[in-house]
Amino acid sequence: MSLVVGVGLRSGTPYAELRELVREVVSGDVRLIVTVAGRESEPALQQLAEQFGAELRAFSKEELAEQPVPTPSERVEQLVGVPGVAEAAVLAAGAELVTRKHRSTNATIATGRLPAPGYTPAERDVVHRVIAERRDVRRGFLGLPVDDDVLTRVLEAAHRAPSVGLSQPWDFLVIRDRATREKVHALASAHRDAFAASLPADRREAFDGLKIEAILDTPVNIAVTCDPGRGGRHVLGRHADPRTTRFSAAIAIQNLWLAARAEGLGVGWVSFFEPDEVAAVLGLPAHVELVGYLCIGYVEEFAAAPELVRTGWARRRPLSWAIHHEHWGHRTTSIVDDALTAADSSVRASGGPVHVIVGGDATDLLKSDALVVDLGATRPPAGFGVLWRPARSPAEAVEYGVEIARDLALQGAGHLAVHLADDSELAKALAEGVQTGASASGLTHSCP
Repeated sequence: MSLVVGVGLRSGTPYAELRELVREVVSGDVRLIVTVAGRESEPALQQLAEQFGAELRAFSKEELAEQPVPTPSERVEQLVGVPGVAEAAVLAAGAELVTRKHRSTNATIATGRLPAPGYTPAERDVVHRVIAERRDVRRGFLGLPVDDDVLTRVLEAAHRAPSVGLSQPWDFLVIRDRATREKVHALASAHRDAFAASLPADRREAFDGLKIEAILDTPVNIAVTCDPGRGGRHVLGRHADPRTTRFSAAIAIQNLWLAARAEGLGVGWVSFFEPDEVAAVLGLPAHVELVGYLCIGYVEEFAAAPELVRTGWARRRPLSWAIHHEHWGHRTTSIVDDALTAADSSVRASGGPVHVIVGGDATDLLKSDALVVDLGATRPPAGFGVLWRPARSPAEAVEYGVEIARDLALQGAGHLAVHLADDSELAKALAEGVQTGASASGLTHSCP
C-alpha cells in the first residue's frame, strides 16, 4: 500500500518532533508528502521526504479550501486561511483519507492511501491510439509473410486475456494451408450471395461494393475456438452465467486485435458462414465451438475510419446514447427531448425505406425491408427482422421508438413507413417515438 502523508506545521518545527509524530502514525510505504504552499521549504519537511525517498508536493490555499475536510479547525483557518492543512492536502492529492489528523506541539499529520499509479500521459495516449486505430481490415493486404515471432507476440497478448474463473477456454488454430482456406472462402462466398439476395435493391447495390473477407488475401488465418466445459464443474463465476465462457474467448480476440495493430498487422473478422460448416472444414472436435475466424496480414495502410463508415453503410452510435445512470433509461438528458430539439436542424437522409410494423409478429415479415416490433411479454423466437420491445409504460415505449429510428438511421435508412398492427396505447406510443426519432435523424416518415 502506497501512502500519502499530509503535513501542517509551524515554521521552524524540529525534524525530530515531526519524525516522531510520523513514526507513531505511519506504517507503510510513503510515496508522497504534501503540505500547503510556502511550507515545502521547511527543513524538517525536506528531511522527512528525503528519509522516505518520497516526493514533496505543495498545494495552494485555494486548492486546499476546496477539500471537504472531516475535522476543520477554526484556529488553522484564522492562521492559514483554510480550515485544515494535513487532511486537505491528502484529499487534494487524490488519496483516500485513512487516518484523520494527529497532533504534536508544532505539527499535524494525516495519512491517505494512494491509488495504484496509471501510465504517463504519453503511455496512455499510445494505448488509446491503438484502440482508436484498430480496424476490421478486408482490403489492401500485402503479400508479405508474418514471422513466427511476431505471430507469437500477438497470440501471447490474446492468451493474457481475462477469463471466467481463469478457465482460459480458448484455443487458436493457425491456418496457412491454401486448400483449407479455399474451402472456408467458398462457404463465405455462398453466404455473401444469400445475404445480398435478402437485401432491398438500394442496399444490395451498396453491399455489392463491400468486401466481406480476406481469407485468400492474407498469409495467415486464425480460428479462435471455445471449450465451454474447460476446467470442469466448479469454474469460479461460470455457474450462474455459462455465457461468460464465450465472452472470455471474445475478449481474447480483442486482445489479439489490438496487439496485431501495434505490430502493423491488419485483422479482419469473417462472419459470413455457419460456424458448424467451418468447424467441419477445420476438423474441430464436437465439444469445441468456433467463436471467431480471423484473417491476418500486413496492409498498405490503416484507414482513418472504418470501411462501413467511409462507404456510408453505417455510422457510429454516439457514446451519450449508450450511457445510463443508476437505472435503465436515466440519461443526462431525455432522449425524447434531444430528438425534438435535433429535429429542427436535422439533415435529410438519403437511404432507402424501411417498413416498421409496430405490435406485429414474425408473420408480418413479408418484405426484406420490413422490421417488426413485437411488444408482447414473451420473448419471440430469435430473428433479425423482429425487435422485441416489451415496453412497461407509454413513456418507455416512446423512448424505444426514438432509439429504433435513430439506430435505423445509423444503418443507412432514409424513410420509415410506420404501420400499426394493433391499436394499443403502447403501440401508438412506440409509433410516435419512431416518428419523433425519424425527424431527429433526418429521415422522412409516414404512418398510413
